Amino acid sequence: MQTALEELSKDELIAAFRRLEHEKDQQAQAQKQEIDLLRAQLEKLRRMQFGQKRERFIDPLQQALPFEAPAEEKQQQKEALEQQITYVRKRQFIQKLRAALPAHLPVETVEIYPQGDLSEMVCIGSDITEELDCEPARFFIRRYVRYKYTSKDGQGVKTGDLPERVIDKGIPGAGLLASILVDKYADHLPLYRQKQRFARENIPIASSTIEGWTRQALERLEPLYKCLEEDTKAQGYLQLDESPIKVLDSDKKGAAHQGWYWVCHAPLEKTVLFVYHPSRSKEAAAGILKNFKGYLQTDGYASYKQTIARKEVIHLACWAHARRYFEQALTGDKARATHALNLIGQLYAIERKATEESLPADQVKELRMERSLPVINELGKWIFTESKHVLPKSPIGEAMNYARNLWDSLSAYLYDGNLLIDNNGVENAIRPLALGRKNYLFAGSHEAAKRAGMIYSFFASCKKHNVNPYLWLKYALLNVMSINHKNIRSLYPQNWKQPV
Repeated sequence: MQTALEELSKDELIAAFRRLEHEKDQQAQAQKQEIDLLRAQLEKLRRMQFGQKRERFIDPLQQALPFEAPAEEKQQQKEALEQQITYVRKRQFIQKLRAALPAHLPVETVEIYPQGDLSEMVCIGSDITEELDCEPARFFIRRYVRYKYTSKDGQGVKTGDLPERVIDKGIPGAGLLASILVDKYADHLPLYRQKQRFARENIPIASSTIEGWTRQALERLEPLYKCLEEDTKAQGYLQLDESPIKVLDSDKKGAAHQGWYWVCHAPLEKTVLFVYHPSRSKEAAAGILKNFKGYLQTDGYASYKQTIARKEVIHLACWAHARRYFEQALTGDKARATHALNLIGQLYAIERKATEESLPADQVKELRMERSLPVINELGKWIFTESKHVLPKSPIGEAMNYARNLWDSLSAYLYDGNLLIDNNGVENAIRPLALGRKNYLFAGSHEAAKRAGMIYSFFASCKKHNVNPYLWLKYALLNVMSINHKNIRSLYPQNWKQPV
């Protein structure tokens, strides 16, 4: 080796040492990037852990808790409590401003007269104090008495017609069924807790009975749901996302099947459709969107590729998902991630301006072309340049790759002012499902999951249109079977006229 080095010229030696130095620098840079990647992954795992660590609460300097406070501390606490009570009581009298009570509520008047003999006195006015109060749900029995008539000669008998009921020959009325469904699917109160509430009112109802009422009530809504499914899929602009649901109907003993709700949101009509499917495969997505034509807004999930590849479908990506990747990269590469987030924030500021000024679609498009397009072009050029200097598998590299692979779809919302910058509308519609899962945990069968999807669809539409779900559902249950099929769409939450 020494002989070989001696044979090299001075310039060749310098070049060789520079190559070695360059290789060492590259190795050091690669190791640094790998360390940054591992640190970012560690930070991500820490954020994902929701449970508290026991060691966090072990402090060797912490003193033992006293079982009884000293007498001086008790006296100080007593004086502080008296001052707090006095302050609160005075504040109640001083406070003048409060929210106005709703004008549509019935008023119960309680008249209070001064004590003593008032016969020699004259009333000169009154002071009025109002409070908002509530009574628990009132259960009652509705008894139908149908009188029978016959002619004087005894030829034939006429009886009053019984009005249509949700469950023929069943006990529950439409109001009770609507209350049960709203409590479970809108307010996330499982049936077993509702049974406990019935028991407090001395109304014994078996769990199987309540479950049967729920199933039969939901079956009544199937014709309306079928119409909603057809109308929603026929929209020219859909947002789509998927969310899991556990189903007990599983091939494995003691295990639950992982089913999926494919949630379609039509932003222009403000309707929501929950479609249950046992899988999350590309075949499931293709089946749900079989005849769809128009703008389809999704995240980057691979199951949508088969549908997106069709020429009659224009894919819109979601800037909220792209932003999420850059937000997760803050711990690994704060400078680059912050720069990207600032540019994305400018895009959202433009959208807020359009919303606050209630601009029509044509003006929204004009505003985007004038102000959003330059920002998107700047971000695209920056990603193209900077992606060469980061590890592809680092958080910032993954964020750049996600945006670069969906760049045309991320920019496609500029085509029309009616299109939205992100998929948050459908994600908001999914939130009630996520809350419900925490309470009732699973669906009893695939059919039960399908029925639950129906009522989630209607309640999500009620929320989009500020419709009272209880009043709407009670009306729909009473009329869905008797209404003319040509007018069945009048029962949609957005078409139903809520009583004033």
